[in-house]
Amino acid sequence: MTKIDIISGFLGAGKTTLIRKMLEEVFTGEQVVLVENEYGEVGIDSGFLKDAGVEIRELNSGCICCTLVGDFNKSLREVIDTYHPDRILIEPSGVGKLSDVMSSVKSMEEEYPDVRLNALVTVANALKAAKQMKAFGEFFNNQIENATTVVLSRTQNAKPAQLELCVKMIQELNPKAAVITTPWDEIAGEQILQVIEGQGSLMEEMMAEFEAVHEHDHHHEHDHDHEHEHGHDHHDHDHDHEHCHDHDDHDHCHDHDHHGHHHADDVFTSWGRETPHKFTKESLDEILKSFCDSEEYGTILRAKGMVPAEDGTWIYFDMVPGEYELRGGEPDYTGRLCVIGTDLDEKKLEAAFGL
Repeated sequence: MTKIDIISGFLGAGKTTLIRKMLEEVFTGEQVVLVENEYGEVGIDSGFLKDAGVEIRELNSGCICCTLVGDFNKSLREVIDTYHPDRILIEPSGVGKLSDVMSSVKSMEEEYPDVRLNALVTVANALKAAKQMKAFGEFFNNQIENATTVVLSRTQNAKPAQLELCVKMIQELNPKAAVITTPWDEIAGEQILQVIEGQGSLMEEMMAEFEAVHEHDHHHEHDHDHEHEHGHDHHDHDHDHEHCHDHDDHDHCHDHDHHGHHHADDVFTSWGRETPHKFTKESLDEILKSFCDSEEYGTILRAKGMVPAEDGTWIYFDMVPGEYELRGGEPDYTGRLCVIGTDLDEKKLEAAFGL
């Protein structure tokens, strides 16, 4: 199987730096071929990659989306037939359209059953993205709109408000893409790889857990006459399956499952955000306390998150009705929040988290 990763990004965004990080930290055990498409007569970024033992196929004097479409496909065939690599990294010209590169790779999938388009990544400079989006919209926006992951560079130099505005503008163009906002020297290449290869959002992960839990509960209520209700340790926050019992919404949960036809996402609503917004333990403590003491946000059955703190650390939190936990944790690729419950007021949740 040959995976093809497209690493796009506007001129000077940091594509080559990201590729270097991934080569040094993650792809050392793989046979990797880099296909570059420099805009201009001479490729200037490939020297260090040759030193790393990576085969280079440079395509110069044009961009993939126009004059080199035919040559690009021919070059890809040669790379696949000659090297049979584990992974092909395609670094298009900064002024190339990601949608056009995708089309060329898709045609390779039809020709070669063992070739798969694996990741669509766009690198964007957090300090310049807002201006570039307006000045070079056709090219820049195309790269954002078609990415499954947007990796922001230079976030360590961005002011908090600037970074949050940048992320919001990207999410407006592409609400489904994961946006990596944590500075590259704070996260490992392996974490980046997990995201770009399709790590689910926190909301998807939690809803999947909920669905599995309620399927489990449905079977147990018939097999054990509810005796399992009292057998849980309610202080173990590493296990998600204990939290729908012994709370006011217990009957609600089971009523919907008696028929066996409902999934969790038919019964519950969820609200989630990915954001670089920085928090303090005090502010999160206040937010979670209000979730426990009030129903102004709806009926909250679960809240979970991992967010950057103002002091440079990361805070993880976990809340179920009546109790919550705050703890330190490792940096994630960006701050992630999720709330699950019924009748959730999304505007009030956004306001509570200051988003």
